[in-house]
Amino acid sequence: MKRRDFTALLGGAAAWPLAVRAQQSAIPVIGFLRNTSRHDSVELLAAMRQGLKQAGFVEGNNVAVEYRYADSQLDRLPALAADLVHRQVALIIAGGNASSLAAKAATTTIPVVFSTGDEPVQIGLVSSLGRPGGNVTGVSFFSITTLAGKRLDLLHEVVPKVDTIAYLMNPNNPFKHELRELRKTADALGLKIFVVSAGSDSDIEAAFARLAQERAGALLISSDSWLNSLRERLIALSARQALPTMYLLREFTAAGGLMSYGASMTEAYRQAGIYAGGILKGAQPAELPIVLPSKFELVINLTTAKALGIDVPLSLLIRADEMID
Repeated sequence: MKRRDFTALLGGAAAWPLAVRAQQSAIPVIGFLRNTSRHDSVELLAAMRQGLKQAGFVEGNNVAVEYRYADSQLDRLPALAADLVHRQVALIIAGGNASSLAAKAATTTIPVVFSTGDEPVQIGLVSSLGRPGGNVTGVSFFSITTLAGKRLDLLHEVVPKVDTIAYLMNPNNPFKHELRELRKTADALGLKIFVVSAGSDSDIEAAFARLAQERAGALLISSDSWLNSLRERLIALSARQALPTMYLLREFTAAGGLMSYGASMTEAYRQAGIYAGGILKGAQPAELPIVLPSKFELVINLTTAKALGIDVPLSLLIRADEMID
């Protein structure tokens, strides 16, 4: 569903009665639940607030927000979601697969607006993309899994002489669709995928030490909310090893990563904010289609490429949506 479509869908919502109230107070209260920490959510929260504002809601003015962060301890999510339900929030905005599933499990009545990187029907969040049903709707980047092969192909174009590409993944993420897609593409390209796992802060240094030990020629970072929260650290470690690295999000490339291919996470949270505002005005989650990404951007950091001694092929430069110099 394109941005203009769902914006138009909610545009007429201003006249709808305020059907969802968490408590008998002057303003509705939204719960915000995320897998990771407050620190790495700053840009996403700004985007969510922008979406809420577009829908007519300003935090501290006519809406309040209760924030809950799992700090990458996923086993905390059920209790955090239950706490928001106990506080009778008007709706819950959930960021990440685990948070979204925890919010859904915690309530069948309070609306849940998710932003997730997987296929929401497949992982059990909704029954249909067009008509989700129940109390859950949101924004999905499920095409991320099918983008895995494309990301590998693009990285291979940049380092065509590398025949083994490392893949850093979070073993705590139960969704392994991306790895299956990568292996399929690697077979077609005649490449080998070397898998390295890191599921906690203490694992990161060890993972990169292993990459150095194995003399990895390039690295692809998996699509995982916890790994996404380690942006500066992953970029610094890749730079220290002069390792050409492909990321999912533009934000990594803008911060010094070599290249990225995917949709914008900040845009997803803005869209989630718009949906949340529409629900506060009376829209029914069951009838709001899942918002899908309409554009995937290839972003290349030319300064980083130069530092790595990489001459980016002209064919790739022509196809890039953005080049950072």
